[in-house]
Amino acid sequence: MNRVGILYHPRLEKARDLANKLADSLSGQGVKSWQCSAWEEDKAKSQVAGSDLILSIGGDGTILRVARIITPLAVPILGINLGRLGFITDLNADGALSQLPRLLDGEGWMEERAMLQAQLQERSFHALNDVVVRSTAVRLINIEVKIDGELLGTYRADGIILATATGSTAYSLAAGGPILNPQSREIILQPISCHLGLSHSLVLPPQSMVNLKPVDEDKTILSIDGQADLPLPGRQDVEVKLSPYLARFLRLNQPSYFYSSLRQKLRGKE
Repeated sequence: MNRVGILYHPRLEKARDLANKLADSLSGQGVKSWQCSAWEEDKAKSQVAGSDLILSIGGDGTILRVARIITPLAVPILGINLGRLGFITDLNADGALSQLPRLLDGEGWMEERAMLQAQLQERSFHALNDVVVRSTAVRLINIEVKIDGELLGTYRADGIILATATGSTAYSLAAGGPILNPQSREIILQPISCHLGLSHSLVLPPQSMVNLKPVDEDKTILSIDGQADLPLPGRQDVEVKLSPYLARFLRLNQPSYFYSSLRQKLRGKE
């Protein structure tokens, strides 16, 4: 590796300190690096090209930002967890410093994860976890759902989640959705607090095209990974499908790590 980017959670002092320590360690091993807050997306995007690896310091929320920053470049991400659960992260702070030489020597394996692409008029957005259409008020809304041009029905619910396998352990899980292996390419359609009708989850094949259309004038938003919220005018549809881009993660754990990690992190749900 010749050049490594370090993106960190700006509100965590531990993240900034660790970023500096990693930069010093990289310099000591002859590797150039750059640092930036993961919240400064435009500034970070301008530095990604030419990087061999991105170190994401924070938690899963930081990784979601990092994944969108590096799209469409296929630079691998190594997640360093300073948060709580850390479903997507690979190492803790101590492990990052001690394992860095192994990474620079080329150890590890690459895991690729699907992303979603949401099209709203002329604008495209990419999400690692989920795309959500939901009400801005404490009341139900009506959302017409079409899959591959065929009308599925009109949901009366707080909203609709479309999630990737990565997002299956996030908002979708909290709403009652299934858990998918992180390397799956299927799309989860999960209603939020649905009133009557189709209240169950649907797992859709990777080639599916989903159209979500609020049919009333109630105020709704389009949410990308729960971090970017856009007003969605009534009767304006959103088209969602798999993104042509993948998020790539450098892993040091065994390829079967997901199951033991899942058992550990969801212990309170057993």
